Amino acid sequence: MPQSLDDKLVVAISSRALFNLEESNRVFEEEGLERYIEYQINHENEPLLPGVAFPLIRRLLALKDPITGKEAVEVILISRNDANTGLRVFNSIQHHKLNITRAAFTS
Repeated sequence: MPQSLDDKLVVAISSRALFNLEESNRVFEEEGLERYIEYQINHENEPLLPGVAFPLIRRLLALKDPITGKEAVEVILISRNDANTGLRVFNSIQHHKLNITRAAFTS
């Protein structure tokens, strides 16, 4: 059964705000989509460094409901990548121990 979000603050965050994707973006802009995909796949096990919104998201994820003690915030990752190149982002989420399980990939 799907988890209800009725009692949570739901926040959507882009992968570029959560993680520093400047190098990946440089590859995309200078070498094109095919090389970008290859780059992401070749680096999928290298954790990404935190981006500008990382500290905020980490703090939001730590918020608990004062009565129930349950997590009060659900973060949803949004990305223009496809799910295959998004694997590096999810590996980085796990590496940084962020409780983010939902994502929307629009490519």
